[in-house]
Amino acid sequence: MRTVLYILTTLAVIGLAFWAYRENYSTQEALAETEELHRDLRAAHARLAVLKAEWAYLNRPDRLRELADINFERLGLLPMRSEQFGRVDEIVYPPQEPPLELRNTVEVASDGETRP
Repeated sequence: MRTVLYILTTLAVIGLAFWAYRENYSTQEALAETEELHRDLRAAHARLAVLKAEWAYLNRPDRLRELADINFERLGLLPMRSEQFGRVDEIVYPPQEPPLELRNTVEVASDGETRP
């Protein structure tokens, strides 16, 4: 009986060792993949910061004004003036629909009973 117990215990230890070995390598693989994703994310943030800086540089008002002056013959762009904006009373709003009529209402009494 002891021999069977020793054999089963040895097989259990070998099985658990194999399981721990596989779990260790799958964990190492998951950690490596996570680190790679973090690296990609940091690179994407760096690219985004560069793109935002380039966009801010290209959208400088003095540069845009100069481009508008250079291309005036083709585009005909003029500076905005206050009279180009409308007034609130000039806005045409769509007609409002009448509110829905409630039918078959139910009153709830303070004692919890409902009455039609």
